[in-house]
Amino acid sequence: MFTPFLDQLREQGNAERAAGMASYHKTKREYLGMTNPQVNDLTKSWRQDMTIDERVEVADGLWQTDIYEARLAATKLLTQARIRPDDGVWQLLQSWVPDFDSWALADHACAAIQKRLVAEPTRLDEVEAWTTSENLWTKRAALVATLPWTKQNHPKPAELEARDRILGWVAAYVPDRRQFIQKSIAWWLRELSKHDAQRVQGFLAENGDQMKNFARKEAGKYLPD
Repeated sequence: MFTPFLDQLREQGNAERAAGMASYHKTKREYLGMTNPQVNDLTKSWRQDMTIDERVEVADGLWQTDIYEARLAATKLLTQARIRPDDGVWQLLQSWVPDFDSWALADHACAAIQKRLVAEPTRLDEVEAWTTSENLWTKRAALVATLPWTKQNHPKPAELEARDRILGWVAAYVPDRRQFIQKSIAWWLRELSKHDAQRVQGFLAENGDQMKNFARKEAGKYLPD
């Protein structure tokens, strides 16, 4: 079922841009040479005529091709706040997480995952398993996918509980010296500092000396002097 959609992606490819993308991303897969706006426009038009089940089926097929723009389109098909029922969407998104091998596609997929977590926060139980993964990108995804819990100025008790739970994950990541893990720690804390400076200050007081210097500085970027 996904083949006609892949054909539409190929029609808008650009060989010169594809070569540049392959060099930039440094991940061995096929690149068509499309821009993100091109992929966005196509997937937006596709969604209008698809049922949720059809979107899941097409997204699954596109992801399995391992073509960069096809995987990007797959994530875009499923990035929407209101999807009901969404169990099939959630299961498919989860199945992709072990495939993450770079920040670009992982972040686009995490944008879709964020919507499903906000829709059903009990799914944090499943995300917690990612925090102990040996796959760098799966482990990182647990923090990228939970960024919505950094953004509430006046969190409800359940939101505050989830925020503290995720901060526990962040603390557990601190000893991991890998660059992208430290970046994910800094990203989560930096975003939280815009809405809950006190928690970030407390976190850095307890854990900051164990973080890499760049991560500690980035985490505190927006904290008051």
